[in-house]
Amino acid sequence: MDRLTLSRIDGDLGSSEVAALCFLCLDVINRKRLEGIKDARDLFQRLEEKCLLENPSFLSQLLKTIRRADLVSLLETDSGPPAETDSNPILSDYRVMLYQVDQDMTDKNLETMKFLLSDKLGRRYMDTCHTALDVFAEMEKVGLLSNTKLDELYATLLEFDKKLASIVHDYVQRVNRRGQTASPPRVSMDYQRVISSRQQNQTILSISETQPSNVGQSVVPDAEPNIESSSSSDPTEYYSLTHNPRGVCMVINNEKFSGPELRDRAGTLEDERALRRVFTHLGFVMEVHNNLTAEGMRREIQALSKRNFNSHDVLVVCVLSHGDMGCVFGTDEIPVSLQEFTQPFTSLRAPSLAGKPKLFFIQACQGSGYQIGAQPWPLTPQQEEDNSGLEEDAGPVRGQTVAEKADFLLGMATVPNCKSFRNTVSGSIYIQELCKQLHSAVNDDLLSILTRVNREVSKGEYKSFKQMPEPKYTLTKKLVLKRV
Repeated sequence: MDRLTLSRIDGDLGSSEVAALCFLCLDVINRKRLEGIKDARDLFQRLEEKCLLENPSFLSQLLKTIRRADLVSLLETDSGPPAETDSNPILSDYRVMLYQVDQDMTDKNLETMKFLLSDKLGRRYMDTCHTALDVFAEMEKVGLLSNTKLDELYATLLEFDKKLASIVHDYVQRVNRRGQTASPPRVSMDYQRVISSRQQNQTILSISETQPSNVGQSVVPDAEPNIESSSSSDPTEYYSLTHNPRGVCMVINNEKFSGPELRDRAGTLEDERALRRVFTHLGFVMEVHNNLTAEGMRREIQALSKRNFNSHDVLVVCVLSHGDMGCVFGTDEIPVSLQEFTQPFTSLRAPSLAGKPKLFFIQACQGSGYQIGAQPWPLTPQQEEDNSGLEEDAGPVRGQTVAEKADFLLGMATVPNCKSFRNTVSGSIYIQELCKQLHSAVNDDLLSILTRVNREVSKGEYKSFKQMPEPKYTLTKKLVLKRV
């Protein structure tokens, strides 16, 4: 396969995505050969050793599974998308199922699962597990989990999240339907006894190991489980997300400034890439506008507000620029109040957005003050080095307020009167943490995610100072942004 294409794919994959790809490849590459892989280049080398890149179909399957369809397009040739052939392996449904459980698991549920399994896997090993995939790998090592042995996993999930357990149940049902045409059932599954059976060390949810892993496997349920989410509640408490795409995510990214007072915002392109990646995964149509003057920002916002949003569920607007109290700056150093971003989308002005969440994320300073931290002064040489790439997104002091209307959320990088920080290489502290939390928390409501963003950002110290983000909202329901 073309090295340039592989290099481009490698450059756009995060470390968590590479780890997921390695887990998905455990059925075709020896576990030991996958240990220590940190980037996609090393994984591609292992796949080449197994002749798994001669046809791009296997890599295409991997990328689609981790929801990176944007990278699959790089594998397409003039004759069309990569073709699947009998000579190339197909990803096992078993691994895809485990990946789905991992993607739908919250941080809280992960900790619960680790606690429940610590007596069988050992606390020392559990402490090294940072994702559900890590836990699954440890379970496989000690024989608690395989494509023919799922009772331990199912029983564990059933204790804290029936919705996650249903993913395992549905997988077994699919295997059963395939097995009915290949061979008679070998193993039955009594869901009513599955929890108590753990204490009796009985294997209830399993698939006959005498059959091939992907042909003729069969499990017959003696009783259907009552599968429903442990977190289920009145649907009127949640915003409805039924459309695909979910909506528009507009990013205004101001990097180059023409006036004498405001410096260029090095590192902001990393924020744009992170936002594009996470909101694409969440099912949004991305629109990016770079280096807009104040009038240019007003013009794009007004044009956006006049669209018909009947087929959309959510609106997202992200503004990356210099700012001050209640405003952000265009590249011409002219301020635009935050009201001018939000007011065009009120129910009266944008009726097709009435009752729908409207999310605004603002990466900009909100004043010239600093939040004091506890770092000793003067800085040590190491602290000087750590802070050398940090800048503030601040401008001359001005004042404005934000109108509060129903179903709005305004995620600010910092509290009023204070500065926010941006790394000139890796991007702003707030936007990078926001994207990280949105990517990892697929079942949590948005306010819970923003609370974690507050906690993680406030832990850091930047140029010996602190930064505390501030969400302001008039949301009337909970909002859970799930991947499409």
